[in-house]
Amino acid sequence: MSDERAILLARGLRALVDGYMAVLLPAYLVALGLGSLEVGLVATATLLGSALATLAVGAWGHRWASHALLAGAALLMAATGAGFALAMSFWPLLVVAFVGTLNPSGGDVSVFLPLEHARLSAAASGHARTVLFARYSVVGALLAAVGALGAGLPDLVAASLGIPRILAIRAMFVLYGLVGLVVWWVYRPRAAADAPAAAAPVAALGPSRAIVMRLALLFSVDAFAGGLVVNALLSLWLLQRFGLSLGEAGTFFFFTGLLSAASQLAAPGVARRIGLLNTMVFTHIPSSVCLVLAAWAPSLPLALGLLLLRSALSQMDVPTRSAYVMAVVTPQERAAAASATAVPRSLAAAVSPALAGALFSSGWIAAPLVACGVLKIAYDLVLWRSCRGRSLSEPA
Repeated sequence: MSDERAILLARGLRALVDGYMAVLLPAYLVALGLGSLEVGLVATATLLGSALATLAVGAWGHRWASHALLAGAALLMAATGAGFALAMSFWPLLVVAFVGTLNPSGGDVSVFLPLEHARLSAAASGHARTVLFARYSVVGALLAAVGALGAGLPDLVAASLGIPRILAIRAMFVLYGLVGLVVWWVYRPRAAADAPAAAAPVAALGPSRAIVMRLALLFSVDAFAGGLVVNALLSLWLLQRFGLSLGEAGTFFFFTGLLSAASQLAAPGVARRIGLLNTMVFTHIPSSVCLVLAAWAPSLPLALGLLLLRSALSQMDVPTRSAYVMAVVTPQERAAAASATAVPRSLAAAVSPALAGALFSSGWIAAPLVACGVLKIAYDLVLWRSCRGRSLSEPA
């Protein structure tokens, strides 16, 4: 199996289980007797742990082959599923969330991301790289959409077999762990063949340090805003505001995932016509406006319509952002740039779910959505103003 296919397969498998986990996680925690604040804290712990793991990979990962690190992360994914299935109180769950790989977001914010991005960046150049990153994002979005439909399985299984609903949800965590073992199998046979590359040092940032640090700061603002409405919290908002069932919420996230995948598939073509930066900014702003309007929507159909429209636009910046970072740095700096922009994003995204949970528990359930939209619009405007006219190392 080629390196590209292995990465896409592993990405798809992880997205499949992440899709239903983002919906089931808040329902599971609430069923255990936890409140909105605790749900936010667990989501924060998952993101913070992923950020610190990514930081460790950036600092010391060059000592090992990248596929060996990916295989190790897959084993940690398997242990995470087992830990969530067995833990039944807040503090053990918080610990497992922090050290594990669970992803409460619609996108990929795990330690897998910079490792896979660094390998993909070496597989193509220019517009072909944008297409490759789009393919990576589309596979994740499509499989996450399909996985979201699985959020309704616990209710169906519980009703048909006559078992407690919480037991059926725990079985989904076990499935998450089993998929982690499959991902390990995808990467493990390649780790030994990849070993000679481990001796090569990772090039530090040099001439591109200034632009990478600027992008890392701006991306952190975007990630902090996105952390206010990660799928786990958006699911909680839908459950609390409109009383959606798990099956209905899963169906909604299925369609948002399809729209996100379609937009990411279209992103390379749009970027080729108007440029990477313009694609990132001018598709992102309307999606943020839709999110703000959805927060105040008086009815469920209007809220869902606005959120679906948001999904059709909000993810177009995902492959173009990755391609833009790779295009503004020298080839030798790409691995370092991927880590330098991923770690601050993960750290920033780790802070906001706890804040959103506190706002939910205080009755301000619209506030996280409004704050997310406003911050993202500000981010887009500053990004465009500070980076327009920037020359790329190669055609996009």
